[in-house]
Amino acid sequence: MVRAGRLVIAPVLKGAYERHTPEFNSDTTKSSTLWRDYVVAWHKDLVRTIDYLQTRADVDPERIGFMGYSRGAAMVPITLAQEPRIKVAALVIPGFYLARPAPEVDVFNFTPRVTQPVLMLSGKFDSIFPERSQLPFFDTLGTPADRKRRIVYDTGHSLIPEMIKETLAWFDLYLGPVRAQ
Repeated sequence: MVRAGRLVIAPVLKGAYERHTPEFNSDTTKSSTLWRDYVVAWHKDLVRTIDYLQTRADVDPERIGFMGYSRGAAMVPITLAQEPRIKVAALVIPGFYLARPAPEVDVFNFTPRVTQPVLMLSGKFDSIFPERSQLPFFDTLGTPADRKRRIVYDTGHSLIPEMIKETLAWFDLYLGPVRAQ
């Protein structure tokens, strides 16, 4: 994406990479208060990232897109529904978690409020977000049907071969082509 001229920022959300915390891991129960607290922290981290981007002279605040992968794609409707500064989203292998979290952080309660154009790239054999969690996720997005697209690949819960190409084309369509600086 950088080679195509897009500025890429990868925020390190609470509990990930060097912000890892021993009490939170992939086995954390989705209905727990710990899960809820982390989801709220992730939302705050993303909003702060956008706040930072808006301080930069080399960023057009009207052309901010989001690309998320796995949990980052599955949880972002909470932010998309509340953050109009994100103009377009590309979500790679998302879906609803089969375990239900607290209502205040249940993505199902936010997908109908998402209105940005959304590209969803899914794996046909995804064991984390199987089709029974992918389809309701996509179908409940509040984005008008002509501004959302789902592409299914013969993969599992792994990198989608065409994700960069498809994301760049989607961003070009909704954010416009990259302008020379």
